[in-house]
Amino acid sequence: MTAAPPRGLGERLRDTRSRLENDVDLWIATAGSAGGAHLVPLSYLWDGTAFVVSTPRASITGRNLLADGRVRLGLGTTRDVVAVEGTAEPVATADLGATGDAFAARTGFDPRALGEPYQYFRIVPRRMQAWREANELAGRDLMREGRWLG
Repeated sequence: MTAAPPRGLGERLRDTRSRLENDVDLWIATAGSAGGAHLVPLSYLWDGTAFVVSTPRASITGRNLLADGRVRLGLGTTRDVVAVEGTAEPVATADLGATGDAFAARTGFDPRALGEPYQYFRIVPRRMQAWREANELAGRDLMREGRWLG
């Protein structure tokens, strides 16, 4: 297979921002001493600065995020991936405001309407990378220390 030439920073930033705004699902990896490493798919809302996700409060993911907010996210396919390291902050349902409605509209899922207690989290990215093939591994950093490059 012949790989396309590597994208420059500007094109990667545009492609990544488009993915953040248009995708609905991601993989979220968390860790905790009792539950160990855990990886699950979740729907998300990108608000322009952070991801908003929701999961059952009693789930392994929910418990891990409440105990230790460090998180890794993966979006896209193995040949067009965005990898994110971030910090999750719990958000009370009462404090969601319009974000709860935006999350439900974007994802087609409204945890507020369920009987099981769900916890919302706001995940602030600290590092973000994007690449398609091995020829894009150099220059894959798009964000460091929570600041976009370029």
